[in-house]
Amino acid sequence: MLIVALTGNIASGKSSVARLLAARGARIVDADVLAREVVEPGSAALGEIAARWGKGVLLPDGRLDRAALRDIVFAAPAELEALNAIVHPRVELRRRALVAQARAEGERVVVCDIPLLFEKEMERSFDVVLLVDAPEALRRERLVDERGLSGEEADRMIAAQMPSAAKRARADIVIDNDTSLAQLEQRVDEVWNELERRSRTARIS
Repeated sequence: MLIVALTGNIASGKSSVARLLAARGARIVDADVLAREVVEPGSAALGEIAARWGKGVLLPDGRLDRAALRDIVFAAPAELEALNAIVHPRVELRRRALVAQARAEGERVVVCDIPLLFEKEMERSFDVVLLVDAPEALRRERLVDERGLSGEEADRMIAAQMPSAAKRARADIVIDNDTSLAQLEQRVDEVWNELERRSRTARIS
């Protein structure tokens, strides 16, 4: 089984690439989905978050107020690191379990969508590292126009991440997502063919 890490900075289009790869037959393990699961009401992680940042980061129904927490952690690197220390280990345990399940079920290609892959120095755990990238100005525009963030919020979120140039140098395959959906689909087709080829080689070896 070929285990692929899919990563990319915010608003690069990583989720779109994940959907396209899933449509072509990849099993997707999405760290963002897992991160939401591990902070559900009643979870130990949510309890730790509320203990550190107070009940102001909770909605009236007890769920996490993501916008409130985002305002806190993206304003201070130490706070963001503290949040990652609570959430990341639990996400990683769940990811490993899902990858093991996929292996037992005979999957050929498993794609793990991990936003903080390089920040957490996890790339050596994967057979292939796939980076989705787009120019910073375009990513900022997407955050403002598509996600409704203010320019200041978008700038803070972009600044909190490792520059994409550093990530490009460490990736095995790069998908540039700065043109049309049709061209993105064409590029994903090329990448999927390469991943299938590598998965066959992995089975033979």
